[in-house]
Amino acid sequence: MNLRGLFQDFNVSKFLIYASLLLFSVLLALRLDGVIQWSYWAVFAPIWLWKFMVIIGATVGTGVWAHNPRYRAEGETCVEFKAMLIAVGIHILLLMFEVLVCDRVERVKPDHVWLLVFMPLFFVSPLSVAACVWGFRHDRSLELEIMCSVNILQFIFIALKLDTIITWSWLVVCVPLWILMSFLCLVVLYYIVWSMLFLRSVDIIAEQRRTYVTMAMSWMTIVVPLLTFEILLVHKLDGYNGSSYVSVFVPLWVSLVTLMTTTFRQKGGNHWWFGIRKDFCLFLLELLPFLREYGNISYNLQHDESEAFEETLATPEPLKIAPMFLHKEVEIMPSPGRYFDPPPKLCIDTPD
Repeated sequence: MNLRGLFQDFNVSKFLIYASLLLFSVLLALRLDGVIQWSYWAVFAPIWLWKFMVIIGATVGTGVWAHNPRYRAEGETCVEFKAMLIAVGIHILLLMFEVLVCDRVERVKPDHVWLLVFMPLFFVSPLSVAACVWGFRHDRSLELEIMCSVNILQFIFIALKLDTIITWSWLVVCVPLWILMSFLCLVVLYYIVWSMLFLRSVDIIAEQRRTYVTMAMSWMTIVVPLLTFEILLVHKLDGYNGSSYVSVFVPLWVSLVTLMTTTFRQKGGNHWWFGIRKDFCLFLLELLPFLREYGNISYNLQHDESEAFEETLATPEPLKIAPMFLHKEVEIMPSPGRYFDPPPKLCIDTPD
């Protein structure tokens, strides 16, 4: 396991989002089952933390951008800064929706309809469509914006159902969601087929085989539990499922945990959050130099019998020791930082 590669490829932004959603879903399931009697303002605490970090990070990044004009000429700095502003705008609209939801469910006699509560989401969807077009033109990945843009019809149906304007069952209300999930199932099937073809092919190197098998397993572990959660939730809301909300939310937790694990091998993230202008883990290693000792070690837990046999023939063991189960090889790699080339060798010719 290469800890340095793990640090460099870690996407802290997505990890924060998935961790907040996981903790929120756990608290929501417990609240719906009556295990805890907290206010919904407290149940939404992970969501408030997520939005608070986004707003503080964007504020600091904007301040660094305004006070350092020389940074604007560094590569794609302007593109990343604009992407951060777009993300902040969408998060603010999502925050407005979440505040309205908490206010609506906490009121004993609500004085506004659900269509008004969902109004920020109706503005998020067209803004997300424009953000997706801009992201495709500038080669940016915008997962949250894509999810918000394709679910506008689903938002409308849910609001109309909660206001009893339509009396459809939840199975029919979630038809846009089933269309989206069918597309994701096709993506999973695509990766599974290609991974099987790569495993049977002799012309593909082992690295590509592992990559496709890993992607197929990841997508399957994300999409299948997510689809299971949605089916269980719809049957629960329609009254066909009498199980608790905790058992309904278990597949969702599996998907979120899988998404959290994928962030350790997923590069990306905007470098302008909090104005650090570099990967978060590299910034953390420079801020705390004692962590480099652990970040520069790679472990090889595979035992090579041929090498071990050659070593035993070359150097006999002076003492008998118990055999080890695993052979751990520690390789010290250079830590990130500033390096200088060593001075050239000095050669002095002696006279005849």
